Amino acid sequence: MSRGRGNKLTPAVGEFLVAAELCRRNLIATPFSGNVPHYDIIASGEYGGHLAVQVKTINRGNWQFTISTFAEVEQDGELQKLGKPLAEPYPGLGFVMVVLGSGRERDRFFILTWQQLRDAVVDGYRTYLNRHDGIRPRRPDSLHVSLSVDQIEAYEDQWDTLLNLIPV
Repeated sequence: MSRGRGNKLTPAVGEFLVAAELCRRNLIATPFSGNVPHYDIIASGEYGGHLAVQVKTINRGNWQFTISTFAEVEQDGELQKLGKPLAEPYPGLGFVMVVLGSGRERDRFFILTWQQLRDAVVDGYRTYLNRHDGIRPRRPDSLHVSLSVDQIEAYEDQWDTLLNLIPV
């Protein structure tokens, strides 16, 4: 499999797995394969309420983000300072972070609201900056941030988080 194709398959597999899990929970769920900004799946509840879901999938390692998606960042020379957290880009947005299983390992799902994800990413980045006195060691101007499974482990299989976001 070529690298380009694999880069497309991993997110697609995650989106279809999440759509299937939502259907198991009595929702009608439709993935959009990356063509809609801010969300990958729309799910509809029994009484017509809709839920937008963003899916991020990895095979291994950590999820990758840009911190400016979640908080204001001020760059003062090499020093970075985090400002106030940003509001969600789409009202009631839910997130499912997927780790694809390999071999006999099962797929893992971590379900969060956008605010919960934002807080986990911002807290992790703030800890990283504090450890380095506000200056990123290799590229002081980089806004890259990664999120590990350990940082969101408490959200594993918390499907009710999404179900509670559906308006009735």
